[in-house]
Amino acid sequence: MAESKTKTKKSENPMRQLRIEKLVINICVGESGDKLIRAGKVLDQLTDQKGVHGKARLTVRTFNIRRNEEISVYTTVRGKKARDILETALKVKEFELKEGNFSETGCFGFGIEEHIDLGIKYDPQIGIYGMDIYCQLTRPGYRVCRRKQQNGRIGTNHRVTKEQAIKWFQDEFDGVVIKKKE
Repeated sequence: MAESKTKTKKSENPMRQLRIEKLVINICVGESGDKLIRAGKVLDQLTDQKGVHGKARLTVRTFNIRRNEEISVYTTVRGKKARDILETALKVKEFELKEGNFSETGCFGFGIEEHIDLGIKYDPQIGIYGMDIYCQLTRPGYRVCRRKQQNGRIGTNHRVTKEQAIKWFQDEFDGVVIKKKE
């Protein structure tokens, strides 16, 4: 009896509610130049934000990629816009994710093969690009470990686990998580 009361108190606590901290959308083109600029236009149409160019960490001769060459464009979206974009992206995936898409820290990510599935009109001058979408889930108070002055630690009970992220995805979006076969 007392156990059920404490569980309801924990779920009612507003500091225990999960929320979307940020949504990172990445388009990796693999080369710099005109293709990268067109990928940036796709991100601009989707998020109404200018993308940041990501650089290659290593030289990969088989792909003709040099170190510090700009090969991707990404942007970070927060707030209501992040939730809207995540919802449209999950519609493309039919609200189905694999268990392997979720990390131990409560984040999850997935890929979309064609950006036109998100509702952006096809432009033959731009082409079709795929993208990776990463979502970070946190609880209120997570800033304590990120701030510059008087930073602290987040307790283990306040951290987001893989199971909690899966449960949030299933409750919030009526999603289906496909378990891996053993």
